[in-house]
Amino acid sequence: MKKSYLCIPFLPFLFVAAAQAHGPVRQKVEEQITINAPAQKVWGIIKDYGDMSWLPAIKNTTVNGGNTEGATRVLTLQDGGTITEELKKYDEGKMSYAYKITEMSTAKTITHAGAEEKVPVLPVDNYAASIDLEAKGETTVVTWKAGFYRAYVNNNPPPEMNEEVANTAVKGIFKAGLENLKSLAEK
Repeated sequence: MKKSYLCIPFLPFLFVAAAQAHGPVRQKVEEQITINAPAQKVWGIIKDYGDMSWLPAIKNTTVNGGNTEGATRVLTLQDGGTITEELKKYDEGKMSYAYKITEMSTAKTITHAGAEEKVPVLPVDNYAASIDLEAKGETTVVTWKAGFYRAYVNNNPPPEMNEEVANTAVKGIFKAGLENLKSLAEK
């Protein structure tokens, strides 16, 4: 009986140690915009999986497979980096599609915790997203959401690959893309 009482004072230390020893937590970003244009007009701008000209961060896109599930596209960014994505779901009737990142080029290499680490052009890992349109009379609500982890999957990430940087990057892309989509559709 005395042995079990001796363990009680150490329990708080075990909980603190366990809480600090976890890896990254899945992040979620959702951005939404109302566009003063009919949904069919807005969908006409974004429905082609191989055309990302509405997204300012993208210089050009090459696609293999069109709008069919399993199609891949390679996004070349304005700075020359690349992101490869796979179409997971496409629904013309619901005006939505979902995709995931399968590969990214390296923006730079850093030394962290004594090891060389490649920083991807988008500081995320295991990224999946969807874009959905909803008709609201003569307006359209566009929702773009994603789930992902920070790029550095071990504990104690470097500043270039932590949750804050990952969230800021994804939110920035979503906001710029949705604002540009609004501008194009409302012309």
